[in-house]
Amino acid sequence: MARPSLNPALLLALLLSCTARASDLLDHLIEQAPDAPAQVLTLALEARDCAAGLGAAPPSSRLAVVDYSRPSTERRLWLFDLHSERLLHAEYVAHGRASGENFAHAFSNVEGSHQSSLGLFLTEDTYTGGNGYSLRLDGLEPGTNDHARDRLIVMHGANYVDPLQALRQGRLGRSFGCPALRPQVARAVIDDLKGGQLLFAYYPDPAWLAHSPYLACSRRIAQHASAPDDAAKRPAGS
Repeated sequence: MARPSLNPALLLALLLSCTARASDLLDHLIEQAPDAPAQVLTLALEARDCAAGLGAAPPSSRLAVVDYSRPSTERRLWLFDLHSERLLHAEYVAHGRASGENFAHAFSNVEGSHQSSLGLFLTEDTYTGGNGYSLRLDGLEPGTNDHARDRLIVMHGANYVDPLQALRQGRLGRSFGCPALRPQVARAVIDDLKGGQLLFAYYPDPAWLAHSPYLACSRRIAQHASAPDDAAKRPAGS
């Protein structure tokens, strides 16, 4: 289905309005989750607002944020209800076995890489498969995570996501690229995130930060909105 297109000037106005509201929302989310890095939450909210403004995703009421710059032995997934401005879950999450040991450092969009992917994902339906109750994810960023569905990158529970075992072996168990959770909490987290909500996976990767279509969105829309005026000012034939 084709994405709806909107007037760039209207998109810019929407993004500026969202930015003003996001400042207050960010403060409340930090109060709810003081361990979550403010910089990462800021980027996640920006990506969420940008995707909604561009028509790439609905204006979600739930947002999960994963900070892959943190070790797997720490809680690094936070799920928020943005309408009530509440933290619903703060959880451990596995990364792909080829992404790294305790710290992830390598990410991929390629089938068979066994690496996690960065960027913004739209949550879809649930199903019960080889890993039990699972949540399908659609990557929204071309070249970064848009092969997630084909790669079977889903959220599910896994026995290897065991914080006590992680303390003994120095890391959580690792997945084939899926954001796997503790089995005890997987169903609750999945049910709170399913059906058209958003997941934002972060790592300070310079190339991704510079080229993600949903980061620095207001600046990019402003540039796009000004392009027709600039073209009109050029002499004919130039």
